[in-house]
Amino acid sequence: MAALFRGCWNFYKRSNKHVELTLVSCRSMASKTPVGFIGLGNMGTPMARNLLKHGYPVIATDVFPESCKEFQDSGAQILDCPAEVADKADRIITMLPSSPNVIEVYTGPNGILKKVKKGTLLIDSSTIDPAVSKEMAVAAEKMGAVFMDAPVSGGVGAASLAKLTFMVGGVEEEFNAAQELLTCMGANVVYCGQVGSGQVNTHKHKCALCLLN
Repeated sequence: MAALFRGCWNFYKRSNKHVELTLVSCRSMASKTPVGFIGLGNMGTPMARNLLKHGYPVIATDVFPESCKEFQDSGAQILDCPAEVADKADRIITMLPSSPNVIEVYTGPNGILKKVKKGTLLIDSSTIDPAVSKEMAVAAEKMGAVFMDAPVSGGVGAASLAKLTFMVGGVEEEFNAAQELLTCMGANVVYCGQVGSGQVNTHKHKCALCLLN
């Protein structure tokens, strides 16, 4: 009986090792898949360019055609709307001006959640109301996707030099996957807790800076 138990345990350990190797292999393969980027403004464009510099194929869209043309010349693929980006990429970053823009891009008629695939990682780097981040997380979860808020501290210069600071809120188990992309665009990536906590900490940080100035 003891020999049988040892045999089963050794098989279990070998099986687990195979599973771990398979997961590592899948993560390595995932690193080479396209990353969606929505919002090619003053901050979004240099952030997305830094993803290209790190070898990530980028699929992007923006409401302004001139921003899309400029970024397309950098080597990105441009699509017509957020839903089309969601159809092609399973990791998507959004960088948008305000809460209403985020709601429209995620839940609008041509929004991400219209065509999002199960398991997609959605990272929103917009600085918005924490309640909206929580609302988008609930909507994403219903579609089988994962939403994380990752607002930034730092201006256009920091975005160009990949020296932004990201405050990240969301499921802790997904932090490493988000960090893989965010470290291409920033010098500091900080996990803050549940969804919305990235926004809360970023607002506090910006308020503190205002008081100092």
